Amino acid sequence: MLIQHIESRRAVVGVLGLGYVGLPLASAFVEAGFRVLGFDTDPAKIERLARGEQYLQHLGASMTARMRDSGRFEASADLGRLGEADAILICVPTPLGESKEPDLSFIALSGEAIAKTLRKGQLIVLESTTYPGTTRDFLGPILARGGLEPGVDFLLAFSPEREDPGRKDFDTKSIPKLVGGTCEASGAAAHALYAAAVRQAVRVSSAEVAEAAKLLENIFRSVNIALVNELKLILDAMGIDVWEVIDAASTKPFGFMRFTPGPGLGGHCIPIDPFYLTWIARRVGHATKFIELAGEINTRMPHYVVEKTMLALNDQGKALRGSKLLILGLAYKPDVDDVRESPAIELIELFEGLGAQVRYSDPHVAVPPRMREHDLRHHTSLELTPDVLNGFDVVVVATDHRRFDWDMIAAHARLVVDTRNALASRMQARPNYRKA
Repeated sequence: MLIQHIESRRAVVGVLGLGYVGLPLASAFVEAGFRVLGFDTDPAKIERLARGEQYLQHLGASMTARMRDSGRFEASADLGRLGEADAILICVPTPLGESKEPDLSFIALSGEAIAKTLRKGQLIVLESTTYPGTTRDFLGPILARGGLEPGVDFLLAFSPEREDPGRKDFDTKSIPKLVGGTCEASGAAAHALYAAAVRQAVRVSSAEVAEAAKLLENIFRSVNIALVNELKLILDAMGIDVWEVIDAASTKPFGFMRFTPGPGLGGHCIPIDPFYLTWIARRVGHATKFIELAGEINTRMPHYVVEKTMLALNDQGKALRGSKLLILGLAYKPDVDDVRESPAIELIELFEGLGAQVRYSDPHVAVPPRMREHDLRHHTSLELTPDVLNGFDVVVVATDHRRFDWDMIAAHARLVVDTRNALASRMQARPNYRKA
């Protein structure tokens, strides 16, 4: 019955969590002709969506207006309405605890809210990245507390999010969507649902396979980024430019994939997801030495940037303590406003902890958002001008936004420490330029 409702677009889709994953997913289902109920506990988001306003820059200003104007989208903070949806897609954060253990509290709260209104025939799909077994063994029992049984009374599946904020060549609709059910019927229903809204839905044999595939995707990136970060440390000590080495290796048309170093890892996925596998691996008696080593290397990179900045200032006859320091870019990657796990935030905290006077400039992040583990409320973005640049002892490039006027920065910064190779073509031979 549910598959028939999906195919006829009579099924109502609920999206729980309207952030970087949930909002574009809701939009995809609206565009596919479904009625969509979006749920979020942040009343400010609900109010902005009702007005058709966008709060995620990289998704474009018109997306939410189109959703509102379609007449098929409604946002609500009332989780008591979850029972109105035929399919509920859970898109909530899965952070790490203090000891890098999985924090499934948001999934648990979501499951508890859904369980209160869960009815027979509903499909529940978890999108949040987690370790294999979470959907079946953690979420399933929570949903079953109301007396309904997964695979018998309601359907349960996992479909990992694959969002990459700011990417122009792929979006929610064009990125292939993995789907794995906790039973045959759950997998079939979830596959039918996503196939109706995205270009390609790829069904795998189980929720556990889909959960593990998502971890593999991000661990692959984490390990390779750690590799080039470690090479940067080694080659720098040898007086060799790692960026030129990467360019040279990239000329090989096979057997090599380009990864670039940076000041650390950012975004919600790569700094966090590998530790979900590390945690579950210990529970089944295995160590993840390779993954943990990559994490250690990537975690060290902000400290390396601080060391390089201190040496650069020392060459100018200045100490870091008391120096005026400008961080270029607060977002974790270029051309977006996403600051989740951004290494720039750690750089600010490290530099301030060592006595530097720190400001930042980011054309996409005028004011730092509220964060669970960081408090940057005393900061606001500076607008770059020649006088502003000249007023700082050192400028540290943390994120290479295209909206930065790199020629002006090169012309007026007294000293530059560049973690992204952004100014190499303009300042390579200058004594006031350092790569980090």
